[in-house]
Amino acid sequence: MMRTIVLFPTAMEAVGFAYPGVEFIVSGVGLAATAVTTTRLIHTHRADLLILAGIAGVYPDSPFEVGDVALVASETDADLGFFHRDGFSHLSQIDLGMDIVVPPRYDCPHLPEAPHLPLAHSNTLNAALAPHAAVAGIDIENMEGAAFFHACLEGGQRFLEVRAISNEAVIDHPPWDFAGSIASLHHGLAVLLDALEVSR
Repeated sequence: MMRTIVLFPTAMEAVGFAYPGVEFIVSGVGLAATAVTTTRLIHTHRADLLILAGIAGVYPDSPFEVGDVALVASETDADLGFFHRDGFSHLSQIDLGMDIVVPPRYDCPHLPEAPHLPLAHSNTLNAALAPHAAVAGIDIENMEGAAFFHACLEGGQRFLEVRAISNEAVIDHPPWDFAGSIASLHHGLAVLLDALEVSR
């Protein structure tokens, strides 16, 4: 049996989750908490697989809807950059002359051939619904994914991320569907874990 640990950003997202042989922890909300927790787990727990699981907002042009569950194929640290008179530029687009290399996005190299969940591309933001974030080709947004991807890639850790859609990522959106999206999240996790046969 491979050791699998699921990271939930909040206790609310973790309540009621159970899967044979799978551990879970509450990792904390946001980039900093996620980076610290993920790095600690990589070095202390020696897991075969880490899975970040939480809720997310969906962009208007995405094919996903509230209640859907997706496996995240890529994350962009979408508000890392500079504002200027003409708008906002991502740090990957700016030459600061300081030998700084910032990837435009992080891709997950561990996607299973048959995950039984649709793939999504995601923005990670410190502030949800940020109007300056580029959304072309992006389906959803969250607050932790890019830090998780970065820490796992740097640490040589096998990882995946699952997100359930709780809200529309627009100003004046309808109320978030916490209960429904968390139930969908746990169901989606079970589908993925069954496909990965982690308990065998």
